[in-house]
Amino acid sequence: MAAGTDKTTDEKTERTRSGPQQDGGAEGVSQALTGRMLLAAVVSAISALLYGYDTGIISGALLQIRRDFQTGNGMEQVIAASILFGAVLGAATCSRLSERRGRRTTILIISGVFVAGTLLCSVAPNATTLALARIVLGFAVGGATQTVPMYVAELAPARKRGRLVLTFQLGIGVGIVLATLVGASEASPWRVSVGAAAVPAAIMLVLMLRLPESPRWLVKADRRDDAREVLRGVREEGSDLDAELQEIVDLEEEERSAGDGNRGWRGLRQAWVRPALVVGLGIAIFTQLSGIEMIIYYAPTILTDNGFSETAALRVSLALGVTYLVMMIVGLTIVDKVGRRRLTLIMVPGAALALAVLGALFVTGHSGPDDIPFIIACLIVFMFFNAGGLQLMGWLTGSEIYPLAVRSAGTSAQSVALWSTNMLITLTVLTMIEGIGVGATMWVYAAFNVAAWIFVFLRMPELTGHSLEGIESRLRQGHFRPKDF
Repeated sequence: MAAGTDKTTDEKTERTRSGPQQDGGAEGVSQALTGRMLLAAVVSAISALLYGYDTGIISGALLQIRRDFQTGNGMEQVIAASILFGAVLGAATCSRLSERRGRRTTILIISGVFVAGTLLCSVAPNATTLALARIVLGFAVGGATQTVPMYVAELAPARKRGRLVLTFQLGIGVGIVLATLVGASEASPWRVSVGAAAVPAAIMLVLMLRLPESPRWLVKADRRDDAREVLRGVREEGSDLDAELQEIVDLEEEERSAGDGNRGWRGLRQAWVRPALVVGLGIAIFTQLSGIEMIIYYAPTILTDNGFSETAALRVSLALGVTYLVMMIVGLTIVDKVGRRRLTLIMVPGAALALAVLGALFVTGHSGPDDIPFIIACLIVFMFFNAGGLQLMGWLTGSEIYPLAVRSAGTSAQSVALWSTNMLITLTVLTMIEGIGVGATMWVYAAFNVAAWIFVFLRMPELTGHSLEGIESRLRQGHFRPKDF
């Protein structure tokens, strides 16, 4: 549909231009959270905890797996990366599943796969079987990252959406801290440590049974009465449900009038959608190229290979996990006040500088016992700035920037891009370090952070305070640039 030809779209766009305080339609009437909305946030946090724990536990477990299965660097990279291959499959598959069967049903399936994958990993008899089991587990991880933030965003009131979606990011931090605590304690066999994740996965499955379907998906499925009931359950009493539902219905009807070619994966190829896709994929890729997964997965391995004891290396990993969690909490508190774009631009330079200094320490030979405090300080400073900035945006932007007709496909494409980049990094980091050294590797990732800052500055608009429908209206009007928000 040509931009500017639809009266409803023009009216919505006019509301968005009046500023964040006006952009939210009926959602701006009431911003209190109901019990169901909070329960959805809990499910989001648990799914993210499983993501953080299942991907982070391998960091300390590899030290035990190396002894049990006599693995080398090559097989260790495969074991670490296998969950990421599964995540790519899960993100791609769950996109179509969430469109056909609904967000709720898809998350229920993901919960079951979490339980099964975790148990398979815990009983794996050899390294090859463990890698295959981690692919199954990765399917659930990738599916959760594609579906859960989108589900929460579609349930949430506009001005609380950032905080609620970021419960997912907060859960990742909790999972990483738990994984590093277990690893640093050196008290549990790796099979027990891995298998313990089945408990929160089962809890997630039970809690999800009490939650409703996404009202926006219900509208797409021509179940408007059901959508109204869902909104009634997730909005404070007295909210203007008619206005909010009508805004969703108007947008869905507009998208239907544009034809099936504008929906799903085919819809992502439309010229007016492309700016959102570029931002989404770019943010996803740069969250990984920033070096976060390199540090989370391989910090103990890198440190032990450079003279640290296993105990010291695991304690450093724990400190990094705690820093990550603290910054997730800080980000959760301030992101809707400071703004997505502004916070990212403030924090990314600190991460780049920390990696540059860390690389210089190794390149100049300042990596001995006397330099350990400086190495640890650089790692923690990097985690502070990276976790408190760019990492917050990976799943949040994906849940916000895509039009309803292509939202599932868009979040899937973004998840696939993120997990594919993550897998590439995980399969190459140790090899890169062997080839060019730790210092030069850190410099490469520092350069990636510089590129990320430039990308955000030039392409990412400020989404804070705008409803999903308001963001889509601006995108349709060709106003999806930083200067237009």
